Order: sequence, then structure tokens, then C-alpha cells
Amino acid sequence: MLLRALVWQHRSVPSQCFRGRAMAELYSGVPSHGRTNREIEVKLAVADAPALLRALARLRGVSHGRVFERNTLYDTPDSSLRRAGCLLRLRIETPAPLAGRSMSKPAPLRGERLRAILASKVPLRSPSRRYKERLERERSISKPRDWPRILGSLGFNPVFRYEKYRTTFRLPGLEMDLDETPVGTFLELEGAPGKIDRVARALGFSPRDYNRATYGELYAAYCRKHGRSPRNMLFQH
Repeated sequence: MLLRALVWQHRSVPSQCFRGRAMAELYSGVPSHGRTNREIEVKLAVADAPALLRALARLRGVSHGRVFERNTLYDTPDSSLRRAGCLLRLRIETPAPLAGRSMSKPAPLRGERLRAILASKVPLRSPSRRYKERLERERSISKPRDWPRILGSLGFNPVFRYEKYRTTFRLPGLEMDLDETPVGTFLELEGAPGKIDRVARALGFSPRDYNRATYGELYAAYCRKHGRSPRNMLFQH
């Protein structure tokens, strides 16, 4: 089955994620040999991006480039995935030029090859509320333009779109993603809890700064703060 082939082959997965014919058929055309990852991460709000880039350089974080992401979340008409804390996302990445010290948001590089990734995630019960923990499975897909139709035929509708520029850095055992979004800049740290704590501290953060929210939740909070009606989290192109 498509959805189970991507992520949900675990006893800890909420049973709500399997309800409905669409969930039973999702990914039926995709090989099921992908690997499920345990995702442990936090977000950190970044007030001074150039200073953070200098700090990352001092830590000798290895840069793996910058991309422009177009993300679309899909759900059933009764929002069963959201209510169960699950996620189904189609992401399209385009290589983007590295940001300067101003962290400006230029257009993606023209003519570069797109990369499309279909991801599914489910929450995990964790004794710690400090980190966000989920099971995740991703698969690169071809012909991304066909997938909205494919997902729609299975009963999944687009419910939220969001864009961001992501610059990825890595240290041994830790991925650091610097995300420039329409509602602010954030650093995601993903890895073992001890590694997250040590690197966060070296960058000037403490556990009080950890945020477990999704980008949809951050966007909704931003709209409430500024008296706006939530729509999609997009740049003004």
C-alpha cells in the first residue's frame, strides 16, 4: 500500500492515519523498499542571520547549498491526517543562489533541474517535550506535475502551501537547515538530543529557545499576531 510503503509500517503509528480507501491505496505504484527515519529536531528563531552564519562557519559546518522550496500539504476532506498529527507533503526544490549577508530572497536559478520529494510523517510518543519527534519517510519522484492529480484521484486535497529558502549545513551527526520564510528566519537542528543541545548552546541558544511548531503553526501564529486571515505562506514574487 502506498502510504505504508512510504512511512507508516510501525506499530506506533496512530490508527487514524489508515482510515479510508485513499490511505489504503496511496503509493500503490511506488516501490516499498524505502527507509523510515526517526526525526528528532527543534526550530530556533534567528534574529541576526549574518551573525548566525559566522557562528556556523566557526563550528566548521559544511554547507550543502541553498534551494528554493515550494511545499504543499495534502489531507483528506475530513482532515484526518491533521487531526492525527500526520503529514503528507509534496516538495519541489530548485537550486538557488547563496544568500548574501542581507539574506535577500532572489529568484531560483533559471534552467536548473527540479527535485521533487513526496514525504509522509507520523508523530512519536516521546518522554521529552523538548524536541519534536516523528517517523519520516521520503521518496524522490519523477513528473512532479502529475502528482497533484494522482493525489487528488486518491482523495487527498491540497490544504496548505508554503515557500522557503533553505541552506543546509552539516556537522557529524547533525543536520542544520537555515530556513528563510515569509514570516521570519529559523534554524532547524536535527539529530541526537545531546548533539542538538551542544550545538544550540555553541550558537548562543538555550532550551528555552527551542520551538516544536510546524511551519503551518508558525504561520498561523504570525497571522494572529498581525491580525491577518491565514491563507498560504508565500513570498510576494
